[in-house]
Amino acid sequence: MTEFGRIDDPVERVHRALIARARSGDLPKGPPPGTSLGKDAALLAFRAQCLSRALDGQSREMQRKGQGFYTIGSSGHEGMAAVALALRISDPAFLHYRDASFQIARALMAGVEDPARDILLSFACSSDDPISGGRHKVLGSKRLFIPPQTSTIASHLPKALGAAYSMSLARRQRPEHQAFEDDAVVACTFGDASLNHSTAQGTINAAGWSVAHGAPLPLLCVCEDNGIGISVPTPKDWVEDSVRGRPGIRYFRANALDLFETFEVACAAARFVRVERRSAFLHLKLVRLFGHAGADVASAYRTKAEIEREEANDPLLHSIRLLHEAGFATPEQAIEIYLGVCDEVEDRAKDIEDTPHLRTASDVSASLIPPRRAFRDDTPSRTDESRQSPDAKTLTLGKALNAALAESLAADPDVVMMGQDIGRKGGVYGVTQKLMQRFGPDRIIDTLLDEQTILGLAIGMAHNGFTPVPEIQFLAYLHNAEDQIRGEAATLPFFSNGQFANPMVVRIAGLGYQKGFGGHFHNDNSLAVLRDVPGIVIACPSHPADAVRMFRECIRLAREEQRVVVFIEPIALYQTRDLLDAGDDLWTAGYPDEHDPISTEDIAVHGEGRDLAIVTYGNGHFLSRQAQVDLKENHNIDARVVDIRWIAPLASGPILEATEDAAAILVVDECRRTGGQAEALVALFAEAGRTRVSRLCADDSFIATGPAHSATLPSRAGIVEAAAHLHRRFND
Repeated sequence: MTEFGRIDDPVERVHRALIARARSGDLPKGPPPGTSLGKDAALLAFRAQCLSRALDGQSREMQRKGQGFYTIGSSGHEGMAAVALALRISDPAFLHYRDASFQIARALMAGVEDPARDILLSFACSSDDPISGGRHKVLGSKRLFIPPQTSTIASHLPKALGAAYSMSLARRQRPEHQAFEDDAVVACTFGDASLNHSTAQGTINAAGWSVAHGAPLPLLCVCEDNGIGISVPTPKDWVEDSVRGRPGIRYFRANALDLFETFEVACAAARFVRVERRSAFLHLKLVRLFGHAGADVASAYRTKAEIEREEANDPLLHSIRLLHEAGFATPEQAIEIYLGVCDEVEDRAKDIEDTPHLRTASDVSASLIPPRRAFRDDTPSRTDESRQSPDAKTLTLGKALNAALAESLAADPDVVMMGQDIGRKGGVYGVTQKLMQRFGPDRIIDTLLDEQTILGLAIGMAHNGFTPVPEIQFLAYLHNAEDQIRGEAATLPFFSNGQFANPMVVRIAGLGYQKGFGGHFHNDNSLAVLRDVPGIVIACPSHPADAVRMFRECIRLAREEQRVVVFIEPIALYQTRDLLDAGDDLWTAGYPDEHDPISTEDIAVHGEGRDLAIVTYGNGHFLSRQAQVDLKENHNIDARVVDIRWIAPLASGPILEATEDAAAILVVDECRRTGGQAEALVALFAEAGRTRVSRLCADDSFIATGPAHSATLPSRAGIVEAAAHLHRRFND
């Protein structure tokens, strides 16, 4: 007989009790089985439940032998198998980490011969794991429409909402790489503790808000309420009281210990969402057997009576009773299914004992960058409308960006923009002005005030083939939602071995130097939170012509290479026209020809001076170009200015080449001294053996409002002073 450990081990204790109670007829009481779940489906669901339980036991045995790694078990949540049966295989499902029974049931529905082996490979972090390739223990399957989630503390709910929003838009404007059926239901599952997270509350609020605005949103939120969040109990009736009265959301409730009731209620919820194209909240009451995860011991924070009460409510015992009363299987037949599954899982675990693993850094990071995506035509068709460019020869940065956005929207119908105030208002600074009037509310989506929802909307729409361009109104506002980039968007290709991606171009108005407005909320000069996110591209144009060319490349990177791109727009330069003197128009440009491409390896070098190279970006580029003139006229220092343009990936080779014959290098970084881009640049030069290097950065301070708005930032005069000091230092 299969055994999972010592008799005092809770897994073994529950295993033995299940067998003994079923054989003795000591089954929990409950209402009779419903009639909507047929025999074949009921037995399939029970088999999925048994596989999920056996895999939990086997994962602990693998860890004991050193063959497995950290896992979160699904024991107690086996009722999710019935939810899987209530949905189509093609309904995208963003799953809670306790939903092995859901994935197994869906795999069995799809005819997958050996779903247990796939999950065991994940337990073992095997490079043969079909979803993550050995990078993490995750549920997920491309074939089963289950994107992998790495930490589902509600952070996956915003993108589930985005996927649901994309459905109706895809009907009207079908993207070339549409992934979901027109009438699909998007399911997202999470625990009762996760309901308290801001991402869950934001998503539920946004779903109701969307309904109030008349937007179809076929989202099924499934809350798996086991009454405890790791070790903290959930207050009685907390979930129902929190959700039942929310506007625009239909509430359903089921006892997930009852396979038949769960199936019936889940079918009703799914039918409501599919037909009405509105959101529903399915509240499932269930139990959590054992500790939270890994070596967590429930007895450290739960009483013996609480543990015994949960174990007595073993969902498998409830299923055995219901199968018996429905006439589908006797308790002895059900136990034979269970024991056969346990032996099967044990055999599969032995089969993978010598499974391969990732070994090298290149193996691990190989999936950071998703694969290129094929199109019918790699270049979007340029219609006459898309070729329309502004007549003005003196475009500011803001006007140039507006024209570039219009060009991308006209050229590619899959491009969709979303953000607060970007539509009728045209954005805080007018950068999206008149785009909604030209392209309509389907393409220019005015969202509610919630950055997590804005980015989640983009991630979810990208899942369904769109190329989203979300806008975060100010750089400081990103911090409310940075995990949507770090923990969701950037990790998806990594943890799916390149099978899933969520390409997008995130526009963020930011950086400092605004006069008399905003302080640290609107003058945020820190990119550190973005710079260390693996795999993303960060662009920071400062000149109007560069902005257009760089935005075109960012759209191409997202569309063709499925990259997550962040496009930082220096607010203080939006309306800037003059570089040196009033009316000189030296910081304007004509609209660049579309056949003038740029890449992430292309930097800009202004001047040929060999006395000094000033390496910079953003507002620092503008100020350094001013300082370049002052240095020549007042100090006889001939400098060149190198605009790196791209924050990540850093164009290391071109930067080193552009500064190779300079006598000294000054890095000008408008971000703070700690965590700023200057750290990476100085390190680059030091590792290349360049010793005549200095940096001028912003102070480690927030930015004030009023006359002192730029007191902590590099200035034209400050750059001149630092450059002259550096020149004297190496020439005296």
